[in-house]
Amino acid sequence: MDVSTWQPSRAKPSWLVRLFDYKPFLIFICLLPAIGLLLAFLTYPLGLGIYLAFTDTEIGGNGEWIGIDNFVSLMDDRIFIMSVWNTLFYTFTATVLKFALGLWLALLLNHQIPFKSFLRAIILLPYITPTVLSAIAFWWIYDPQFSIISYVLVDRLHLLDHYIDFLGTPWAARWSLIVANVWRGIPFVAITLLAGLQTISPSLYEAALLDGASPWQSFRHITSPLLMPILAIVMTFSVLFTFTDFQLVYAITRGGPINSTHLMATLAFQRGIPGAQLGEGAAIAVAMIPFLIFATFFSYYALGRRKWQQGSDND
Repeated sequence: MDVSTWQPSRAKPSWLVRLFDYKPFLIFICLLPAIGLLLAFLTYPLGLGIYLAFTDTEIGGNGEWIGIDNFVSLMDDRIFIMSVWNTLFYTFTATVLKFALGLWLALLLNHQIPFKSFLRAIILLPYITPTVLSAIAFWWIYDPQFSIISYVLVDRLHLLDHYIDFLGTPWAARWSLIVANVWRGIPFVAITLLAGLQTISPSLYEAALLDGASPWQSFRHITSPLLMPILAIVMTFSVLFTFTDFQLVYAITRGGPINSTHLMATLAFQRGIPGAQLGEGAAIAVAMIPFLIFATFFSYYALGRRKWQQGSDND
């Protein structure tokens, strides 16, 4: 045998080695823990909630399948219709205010100002404070007898002759909840947009300044297009978080006065748990899904417009 052509024989790898060398199998193994968590804590509760929405299940009893009867009855429920309107108004108004104030703060903190790092840390405080603690604080601020706002306006500045009943009338209570939600949501919007602003090259603004562009033109043609992908993501999360808000509303008003501040989430809880009507509560919660899907698709549409950042058409 020619020694120069001799090659050592290699043992054929076992099936187990070949299996772990198979890339799709490795991907599945790595994703298995996440898939298990999603199935246990997301898919199962969601599926159970959808199933309960089509039954007349009550707490402590077994329900029967009744089809879409829960949804049909909700169409004639005045409180449910009002909760849908409240949720849409609450989400739209709070989101617009959070984005306007958050963008203003982000643009302000993007410039060289004294104590900029300290101000960034302070701005995060409302967001990192537990929601229930924030709600209790606002509950005291809005208290008809001990409100600090009423105390300053009436007893110190003498601008009013009576204390303000923030939570005693429907519209006052709605606007009070919106203010509390905006206070909590501004930090998330501001810090996220600030991170996006700092990725924009200063040379673009310098070139625009040399071309004689005004600050508004620079914002419109540089800042806004380059910030749009982040705006779309932040907008989606803000809408989803605001639309499904529960803790803040329930801790401050519990849906009052006279059910006028109920959102769909708080009404679903009230009907399902204290009211013991699990089927009806689940139907209200399931009715939120189309709105959330619409918000998600809106985000994908906005993200699809990223092509015009590179100067190409938005096809």
